[in-house]
Amino acid sequence: MKAQLRQRFGATVAETDHHELWQRATLTAALVGRDLGPLEQAMDDLERFVLARFPETVRFERGATTAEEVLR
Repeated sequence: MKAQLRQRFGATVAETDHHELWQRATLTAALVGRDLGPLEQAMDDLERFVLARFPETVRFERGATTAEEVLR
């Protein structure tokens, strides 16, 4: 899944929890863009892609951070 998200969406993806459990993972994906509109569309597309493959077992949390917030 990590490789597919990288290849299809250009996302940076890391396994951030459940490292030692078989067939379970917590993935964090990051997308970067200049404008929020296209970025939100990419996030929607990524979410639909994952839900289509794992409709019963996926939970999403989403957020956006501006460059100004990062530099504080």
